[in-house]
Amino acid sequence: MLQDIRQHTQGTAAKIIIGMIVISFAFFGIQSILVSGGDNEIADVNGELIYPQQLQQALDTQKRRLISMMGDQFDPAMLDDERLAPQALESLVSRILLMQSALALKLVISENDIGAVVAGMEQFQIDGKFSPAVYKSVLSSAGYTPSYFKQSLSEDMLLSQLRSGIAGSEFVTSSELALNSHLILEQRDLHFFTIPLEKFSSLSPPTDSEIDSYYADHQEEFRTQESLDIDYLELTLDDYRQPVNEADILGAYEQAKQELQYQTQNRVSHILFEADGDSDVQQRVAVAQEKLSAGIAFSDVAKELSDDIGSADKGGDLGYTSGDAFPGEMEAVIAQLEPGAVSTPLETSAGTHLILVTERKQGEAPSLDDMRLALENTIQEDDARVTLLLTVETLRDLSFNAENLRNPAKELDLVVKQADAVTRAEAEGLFSNPSLLSAAFSDDVLSAGNNSEVIELAGDNFVVLSVRKHNVPETKALSAVRGQVVASLVEENARLAVLSEANRALQELQGGLAAEQFTDANEYNLNVELGVQRRDTVLSSEVLGRTFQLPRPTGGATSIDFVLMPNGDAVVIELLSVTAGEFKSLPSQEQEQFQQLLAAEAGRLINSEYQRGLRERAKISIL
Repeated sequence: MLQDIRQHTQGTAAKIIIGMIVISFAFFGIQSILVSGGDNEIADVNGELIYPQQLQQALDTQKRRLISMMGDQFDPAMLDDERLAPQALESLVSRILLMQSALALKLVISENDIGAVVAGMEQFQIDGKFSPAVYKSVLSSAGYTPSYFKQSLSEDMLLSQLRSGIAGSEFVTSSELALNSHLILEQRDLHFFTIPLEKFSSLSPPTDSEIDSYYADHQEEFRTQESLDIDYLELTLDDYRQPVNEADILGAYEQAKQELQYQTQNRVSHILFEADGDSDVQQRVAVAQEKLSAGIAFSDVAKELSDDIGSADKGGDLGYTSGDAFPGEMEAVIAQLEPGAVSTPLETSAGTHLILVTERKQGEAPSLDDMRLALENTIQEDDARVTLLLTVETLRDLSFNAENLRNPAKELDLVVKQADAVTRAEAEGLFSNPSLLSAAFSDDVLSAGNNSEVIELAGDNFVVLSVRKHNVPETKALSAVRGQVVASLVEENARLAVLSEANRALQELQGGLAAEQFTDANEYNLNVELGVQRRDTVLSSEVLGRTFQLPRPTGGATSIDFVLMPNGDAVVIELLSVTAGEFKSLPSQEQEQFQQLLAAEAGRLINSEYQRGLRERAKISIL
C-alpha cells in the first residue's frame, strides 16, 4: 500500500500541490500550522493552566538560544522537541510559580519603566536613537509580536524585581563575616617535593613471561574499536548552482532598487495626544501649537506634553521611515511635509498627532556593477535551493525501499561516497556529526540493514547513508601490540615504584626525619611556599587541594601526606603551619569585594530555597 501511495504522488498534479504546501511553509512557517490548533492544557500550576502554545513558544526561545550558542557547530539533533520539551516545561512551571508569588506580593512594573527599557535597547536603535521600524523588524525576525515581547519583558522585569528583593533581604552578620574570613582567607605554609615518574621509567625491561601475562590479563585494552564502513550520498547547495541569465540579474536589480534601503527615508518626530476621557484633546493640541508658534522647540514641547512614553524622552523622535513604518494616513502626511514644518493635527487609532519631519534622505541605489556579484550569488542560491529540495524529496522516496544506495544514486546522477572505519566516537570529518553517527549505529540501519532517512545537516547539506560493513571489535595479536604492552608494563611498574617511594618518604618524615635531609639524600628538589591561600595559582590544583585537606599541625608536629598526579608523579607535602584569615587585615577595597562575594552567595542560596519552597507548597499537575 505504501508503494501505491508513492506511485500516485509522482504525478504532475500531486507535485503542484506539494509545491504549494512548501511555498506556504516558507512564507508562514510550519509553526503556524503546528501551534495554531488545540487548546488542551498540558499542565496545571496552582490552578493556572499551561497550553501547548506556551510550551511551543518556550521551545522556540530555547532553540534560538541554542543556535546562537552553538554558532557554526549547530547540530539539528540538539533541537529535537522530545529532548527539549521536559526542560522547557520545567522552566515554564518555575516561571509561573515566581510570577504568582510576585503578583501575590503586589509587585508591579510601570509602562514608563517598560518603555524606557525598550527605548534603551541597542538592537532597536539607529545611531543611538530608538527606531520603531528597526524595533518591528527585529521582533518579527525573532518570531515575536510587539505585544508578546512587551508582555515577556514586563514579566522578566517583575521577576528580576522579585529576585532582587529576595536577595536584598539577606545579609551577612559580623559573626558570619569573621567565620568565613577565618576559613576562606586562611594561609598555609608548606614544604613539598616531587618524586618524578621518569626516575623509575628506566628500570629493567619486562620479561617475556611478564609480557605474556600482562597481555592475557588485559585483553580489553588491545581490542580493535567497533567501526563501520559506510556508503553515503551527500547533497549540498553548491552541487546545484547554475550560471545566471543576464535578464534575471537585471530583473533582480530593478527589484532591489525598490527595497527599503534604496527608498527616500524621512526622520520623524511627533507629539501624541491620547484620549483618556478626562481631558480635552483639542485643548491640549491647541496649547502645544501655541507653544510651537511662540518659538519653543518641538523637542521641548514633545518632552512636556507627548503621551508617547517611548519617544517623549527623545523629544518625540521616532527614527526613520521609508513609507511603511507607520499607519498609512500618517505616512501620507509625512511624504507631503517639508523638513522643518509641523503638520496640522492628524487623528489615527493611537490618538492625535502633531508631526515634524526633521530630516529627509533621498534614496540612491548602487550601480548594477556594484551589485552584480551579490545578485548573481543570491539568484544562484535561490534556484539551487529549489532544485536541491526537490532532489531531496525524490531521494527520500527512492532510498526508502532500496536495498542499497546504488540505484538511488544512478536515478539522480549522484556518486556513492565511502567512509571507512567510522567509530562511535568519531571526532573529525563529516561523520563526527552526532546525527549521522546516531543514524549509522541505529538498529534500523546497522542491524536491519536499511538505508537511513535523509538527514538534514546545517548549511543546506543533506546525507543518506547505509552500512557496507560492520567491523566488530576483536583482540589484536600480541605481535601487533607487543610495543604497546611493553610500554604499558614499563609505566605500570614505574607508577608502582613511585607509590612505593612516596610511602617510604611518608614513613621517614613521620618518623622525624627532616624533609631537607630526605630530599638531599635522594636528590629531590625541596620547595617552600609561605602564605598559600585557597585561590593560589602557583600550585597545581591537586597539590593545593590536598594542602587544604591536611589537618592543622598540633603539638609542634607537622602534617604530612602525598598526592599522585595525573602524569604519574607523586608530590609529598609537609604542612608546617596554618594562619587563620582576618577580615580586618584586608585593604578596604578588598573588604568590600569580600562582603559582596558573601552577600552574592547568600542571595543565590536564599533565591534557590525560596523557589524550592514555592514548589513544595504548590499544586502542580502534568496532564
